[in-house]
Amino acid sequence: MASSYENAVAKLLELGHELTSQRKFELEHMRALAGALGHPERRFPSVLIAGTNGKGSTAATLSSIAQSAGYRTGLYTSPHLLKMNERIQVNGEAISDAEFALIYERVETAAADLVANGQLPWHPSFFEMMTAIGFEYFASVGVELAVLEVGMGGRLDATNIVDPCISVITDIDFDHQRFLGNTLPEIAREKAGILRKGTIAVLLPQHPLVNETLGKEIMERGALAVSAVKNTPSVTPDSDKYEAAPLGLNKFALDVLGEEISVDFPLAGRHQLRNLALAITAAEQLNKCGFRIDARHIEQGARNTRWPGRFQVIPRENGNPETILDVAHNPAGAWALRSALSTFYEDRPLTFVFGAMRDKAIDEIAGILFPLAERVVATQSDNPRAASPEEIAEIGKQSGTEVVTEKTVNAALDRARTLSGESGVVVITGSIYIVGEALGLLTQTTVRSA
Repeated sequence: MASSYENAVAKLLELGHELTSQRKFELEHMRALAGALGHPERRFPSVLIAGTNGKGSTAATLSSIAQSAGYRTGLYTSPHLLKMNERIQVNGEAISDAEFALIYERVETAAADLVANGQLPWHPSFFEMMTAIGFEYFASVGVELAVLEVGMGGRLDATNIVDPCISVITDIDFDHQRFLGNTLPEIAREKAGILRKGTIAVLLPQHPLVNETLGKEIMERGALAVSAVKNTPSVTPDSDKYEAAPLGLNKFALDVLGEEISVDFPLAGRHQLRNLALAITAAEQLNKCGFRIDARHIEQGARNTRWPGRFQVIPRENGNPETILDVAHNPAGAWALRSALSTFYEDRPLTFVFGAMRDKAIDEIAGILFPLAERVVATQSDNPRAASPEEIAEIGKQSGTEVVTEKTVNAALDRARTLSGESGVVVITGSIYIVGEALGLLTQTTVRSA
């Protein structure tokens, strides 16, 4: 009998999180699972996107562009904000509960057989199972392109069993050092594991140590480097070609594929322009992989991009203050949020709702963000890896900003609204779990955590 959706989710959650696992990552285990399913990852062309920050935004934008060009497009991302299904989408629509349960049962049966027959030493991990479900779903519904976000690193990530027609590397910074290394070159080498000989690699200049490492990896692996610099707006915010639209959205003219287009990009903040440039460049390069994407497809796809929880603004209404939700779970993300807030909310009093995972650089993130706020409400998500509000408050003392604590996101949101008043701005940030729970409360949506 087929598993119900609720049972499938419960069974997946029982597998635990990769970040708490002591098992060694082995790509051959993922290949064995895919092989038992008939290698669904070989039945569609793909773009693979690795990096520390901006992967999801880049993937969502590229997926929107491909969809605007008329292609049935799969999008695989992680983690999710509200519901596990968000990780697996086709043409902007998440996999249904019924389809998720059906394909989970198929993948679980294959995994159990592999373990029983000694072909796997242990059951596949949560992320391996999710990736296999995504691949199997994309193959079963006949996607014409799959845009895949790497979960962590690149070289040993479960998504890296595909042979992508294009690899994209977004901004690289410190994160998951326990698994990826303690220096930027070490982390960059792990991310570069998605590169393939003779395959296009789209990237932008970044930290000199990262540039040097990626340059060496590209040469050694025989990849074909393509810079996205030409698709970053060559205009300054005071130029007549650039307009910081209401709520910080990005509007500007850009020459793409020999035509000038009007970019109206809904993802706010100047940092999103790098992710947009990578997505546009990857879309252009898809023409070398047998796709037909023109300037108008890029214009429409950029305009239609949706990626919640990334400087998402909920206007003031019903007596509640204006609210911003932004995932800033590492120092680079915190700097991007700080830049956006300083640009668009410089003269507004800010109250933060903040929570983070215990293994994150909370002290550094707090040092970047907390000085912007009049006060911070520290809280925690319903996740065993979450730092307690008291731990965050103790760390946050160094910022000089008042930090109060609340045990739940719901209580923290209520207190922040009261402290802020109708004229202030509430900023909900930190881990994706905090932002997801708050978004669920603000939209009255049931949140299923993972």
